Amino acid sequence: MKQVYPRILSGCGLIGSMNEKGRRVNGEDIITAISTMHERSNGLGGGFAAYGIYPEHKEEYALHVMYSSGIGKDITDKLIDENFYVSADGRIPTRPVDAISKPPLLWRYFVRPKESKMEESGIHTEDDFVLEAVMHINFEVEDSFVMSSGKNMGAFKAVGYAGDVGRFYKLDEYHGYTWIAHARFPTNTPGWWGGAHPFTLLDWAVVHNGEISSYGINRRYLEMFGYRCTLQTDTEVMAYLLDLLIRRHKMPIRIACDVMASRFWKDIDRLDGEEQRKMLAMRQVYGSALVNGPFAIIFGHRRGMVGFNDRIKLRPMVAGRKDDTLYIASEEAAIREICPNPDRVWSPRAGEPVIGWLEEGVA
Repeated sequence: MKQVYPRILSGCGLIGSMNEKGRRVNGEDIITAISTMHERSNGLGGGFAAYGIYPEHKEEYALHVMYSSGIGKDITDKLIDENFYVSADGRIPTRPVDAISKPPLLWRYFVRPKESKMEESGIHTEDDFVLEAVMHINFEVEDSFVMSSGKNMGAFKAVGYAGDVGRFYKLDEYHGYTWIAHARFPTNTPGWWGGAHPFTLLDWAVVHNGEISSYGINRRYLEMFGYRCTLQTDTEVMAYLLDLLIRRHKMPIRIACDVMASRFWKDIDRLDGEEQRKMLAMRQVYGSALVNGPFAIIFGHRRGMVGFNDRIKLRPMVAGRKDDTLYIASEEAAIREICPNPDRVWSPRAGEPVIGWLEEGVA
C-alpha cells in the first residue's frame, strides 16, 4: 500500500552556524543539530552546505555533480575538459546508509576556466563563465545536475532524512567554518535528489522553509538576465536572486534582503525624506524581485551567513550567539543541542535580516 504523507505547511527545518574568525569544525555538530528537528521533515529530502572544506583547492571552483547515467557523465566530462583546467576529480566520498537508497553517481571536479574559452565566449569574469557552464549543463545535458559550483565550499544532498544524508556523505570527516543544513518536507514540489536543499549557484547556498507564491514572476524576471530555472522547485529562484542582486548588481546584502522581503506600502509611507525615496525607488526598480509567500531562509556565501523571514514572519526563525559563533535555526532547541549555553538568543522581527560576517583575511 502506498504511504500517504500528511500536508504540513509549516514543515522543514533549518540550521546554520558560522564562526566569524574562520575556525573550522567538523560536520558532526550540524548533523546533530538538524537531527533534533527530525519531525519537521518526512524523509523526502535533506542536505548541507559547508564553507572552508577545500583549503587545498580554495582558488578553484569545486563542481559537485550528480549523474543518473554514464552518458550524462561522458557529455559533461567533455564539456568540462573543453572549457576548464581540471586539477583533480573523482567520486564524492560516501558510506553505506540503509536509509539512503539508489544514489546517483556523485562526482566532484576542481576547476579553473580556460582563458581562451572565456575570450571566445565574450564572458569577462570567471564567475559569469562558471554560471553559464552550470546553466548549460543543468538545462541542456540530460541525466546531469550540478549541485554546487563555488570556491572552497560544497553542497551535499539526497532523498532521505537529513541526519542520514549527513552520515551518507561522511560530513563528520569534513571541517568548515560555515555550515547550513535542511530537513525537507516538500509540499507542492517533488522529492528527488536534485530537488533537495540547499540550492546553490557559485558561492551562494540557500535553505528554505515555506512556499514562494511569486515564483512565476521571479522566474520570468530572472530569465531576462540569463538564469534558467530547471529544478522543479520554487526555492531555486532564491539562489539566483541573491546572485543577481548582490554579485551582479553590487547591492549591499541588507538592501538585497529588503528588496526580497520588502516593507508594505503603508510602512514605506511612514518613512521620512531620503529613506522613503530610497525604498520607493527599490520597490519600483526591483518589484519583480519581491518574494511573496511564507518563508524563512538561511543563505551562506564566501564572506558570511544570513537568515531572514518574509515580511509577516509566517515561518519560525531564531538566532543565537556564543563568543564568535553565530547560529540561526527554525527552533531554539536545535541551537541549544550543540550550544547549551549561548550568550544570547533572540527572535528576529519579520523581514529583518540576521547578518554574520567573517573577519577580514579569513577567506
